[in-house]
Amino acid sequence: MTNVNPSLLKTKQHFNILDGLRGVAALAIVAFHFMEVVFEFSKNILGHGFLAVDFFFCLSGFVIAYAYDDRLEKMGIMEFFKSRVIRLHPLVIFGSVLGLLTFLFDPFSGTAAQYSIGKITLLFLTSALLIPFPTMEDRYFNNFGLNAPAWSLFWEYVANIFYAFVLYKLPKKFLIVLACTAAVILIGVAYHAGSLLGGWAGENFWEGGARIFYSFIAGLIIYRYNWIIKNKLGFIGLSILLLLAFFMPYSSYNWLTESFVVVIYFPLLVSLGAGTVATQGLHKLCIFSGKISYPLYMTHYMAIWIFANYYNTYKPEGLKLALVISCGIIALVSLAYLTMILFDIPIRKYLSKKRIKA
Repeated sequence: MTNVNPSLLKTKQHFNILDGLRGVAALAIVAFHFMEVVFEFSKNILGHGFLAVDFFFCLSGFVIAYAYDDRLEKMGIMEFFKSRVIRLHPLVIFGSVLGLLTFLFDPFSGTAAQYSIGKITLLFLTSALLIPFPTMEDRYFNNFGLNAPAWSLFWEYVANIFYAFVLYKLPKKFLIVLACTAAVILIGVAYHAGSLLGGWAGENFWEGGARIFYSFIAGLIIYRYNWIIKNKLGFIGLSILLLLAFFMPYSSYNWLTESFVVVIYFPLLVSLGAGTVATQGLHKLCIFSGKISYPLYMTHYMAIWIFANYYNTYKPEGLKLALVISCGIIALVSLAYLTMILFDIPIRKYLSKKRIKA
């Protein structure tokens, strides 16, 4: 076994604005999931909140290149995979546990009683191990019925494997060719489906691959070509620009406008985000926003199923509905914070220490 210098395993300094934007995107997707229960796609004011996932993918490509391009060869592929598992998988498992508990004890639904113990066990294991298992008809055949957002983590792992074995050593000029190919595929998928909403269910599984294929490579390219645009927009300015994409109105040309946002606009925002700094007053907010984004993303969807069952039973409207959604979002942010400080950070510290000692 090769000894690895512990300094190679340390986390690099973050781009705090990009961390802050990750939190904004996570909050937007939580709000979007609440809103899509109530409103159909064409009438949802936050109808393009799902594009936050594509922003995550682009951001991930940039951050992976920044964090590992100059040290992957020294640390080795296995240590890279260990780093990614320690960073990502504790919350995959925790989200699966939350999903299981709320599925079993949802006060507004009794569908769990229709499932055998064997199938429930299989649903949990496939969720915890990130094995797509789109068999829950009552949950629209989600690839991960107990924790729907895990579909993007599946593709994140695929991208990380592809990075370690292929993209890491690929010359920059070939990355451009690959990105152009991926963009054509992505636009083709958008045109065929009418939108880039797919990836989460069995019937649109491969659309998730098309979404990460382009965005992850775009992030790599931004870092490797140093396409970082110096600016003074700061956290507030870039947050507004990011939110504009999510509030983009519905149209019959969704496939085209969404493709533009993913292919051009999001990479531009990543370039701008890497080229600006937060003011002293917003510095801590950006750090907090970045830290809570992943726990929020991986723990929120269990509440969406409960809310959907509640809404379908009681049909709240107006102020009551707004109050329920607002309180739900606040509660989920609080849950994400507790998850972060009581589970995610301690578990990752423990695993990292064990790894260094080993």
